[in-house]
Amino acid sequence: MKKCKNFLEKYKHGIPLLIYLVIYLVWFAWLEKTNVTDYQLIHVSLDDHIPFLEVFIIPYLLWFGYVAVVVVYLFFKNKQDYYKACVFLFTGMTIFLIISTLWPNGHDLRPVSMPRDNCFTWLVSMLWKTDTPTNLWPSIHVFNSMGAHFAVMHSWDLAQTKFGRPIKVASGVLSVSIIFSTMFIKQHSVFDVVTGILMGAVMYAFVYRKEWLLVFRPAGKDREKAAG
Repeated sequence: MKKCKNFLEKYKHGIPLLIYLVIYLVWFAWLEKTNVTDYQLIHVSLDDHIPFLEVFIIPYLLWFGYVAVVVVYLFFKNKQDYYKACVFLFTGMTIFLIISTLWPNGHDLRPVSMPRDNCFTWLVSMLWKTDTPTNLWPSIHVFNSMGAHFAVMHSWDLAQTKFGRPIKVASGVLSVSIIFSTMFIKQHSVFDVVTGILMGAVMYAFVYRKEWLLVFRPAGKDREKAAG
């Protein structure tokens, strides 16, 4: 009993995360059921020139594990970094929910039939059956990928390990791949992606303000620690 109490006391910072996840999932599920017919169509001319590349379903699906692993790692390793990541992610996700509630949106980019028949198109089909082409703006896949990568780049604990640099490089490659995947498998319009990137840039300046300022004002060891 004492061990259980000590565990709960040590990791009580996970309670807000669990509460928020429940609120987010319930809210999003409600949006997916209500915003299915009457919504604002999102489309820009560049969308018509982006090919459908089903292989990008792989980085798109890896997003779920990517964000989760980053948050869990920070949860156990560094409470301050964990809180920063949560503020970044939760703020963007809440803005997304509010926008989708007040301004229902969707797209018509998905092809009527799959251009090819393979395991990747099968995975895309499975995704489309569970995920409606609505509630898209701004892209949370894009925003959270940026948030996860920023958290990795600024993790002081990760930087001290011998795998720190390759992990950061891999994180950057995966993050960029996820962003492109949202367009190549026709989950998002270019508009969703660009606005998601802009929102991520703004949130970076707020959440990692100290580290951002140190980019322009070198501060020796403090700058190195802030940059991770």
